Amino acid sequence: MLKALSAAAVLAAALVAPATAAQAAPPQDQMVIDVVSANGSGCPDDTAVVTVSPDNTAFTISYSQYTAQVGVGAPPTAFRMNCQIGLNVHVPQGFTYAIASAQYRGFAHLEPGAYGSESANYYFQGEPQSTKKRHNFYGPLDIDWQANDYIGVGALSFLRCGERRYLNINTELRLSAGTSNRWTTTSLLTMDSTDASLDTIYHVAWRHC
Repeated sequence: MLKALSAAAVLAAALVAPATAAQAAPPQDQMVIDVVSANGSGCPDDTAVVTVSPDNTAFTISYSQYTAQVGVGAPPTAFRMNCQIGLNVHVPQGFTYAIASAQYRGFAHLEPGAYGSESANYYFQGEPQSTKKRHNFYGPLDIDWQANDYIGVGALSFLRCGERRYLNINTELRLSAGTSNRWTTTSLLTMDSTDASLDTIYHVAWRHC
């Protein structure tokens, strides 16, 4: 379903335990990520790729069919696209981790009067779907966009040491024609990686157990 390059880093956004100790430098042993599932209209079979950085500081998700659109030629359900990815994170011994920040990138063409949003939440298996972030877009717009999610140092949450839970990352693109003319124009909002610079990057924070 999803392709994962097991190399070095993964990360997590966690709502499990608040940060109670100082952050640590990344471990020397590589972190390995197994993709457990990839479900949603934004990531059909074999259209998303996960890669990890060799320095254990980040991982990247690239999509090839993640586009919301409304107007001429758009299917009725294309106004909302989503993807939920489940990751099994193998953490080097003596460490735990959290999501520190994320950078979402894509392309937006919004006609005057159209508007849309990109949203994401991160949670461990069995935990509430919180830590949700949302970014809004308003037409007219015709740009490569970037949306940054930051989690403050005091708000970082880490997976409890010794626990094994899948990391779930749930993203959504939503688009409305608004006051634009849906019969003569088309608006779209995408996270497709037609350009390498449009990948989604997740940055990791580490802590000693």
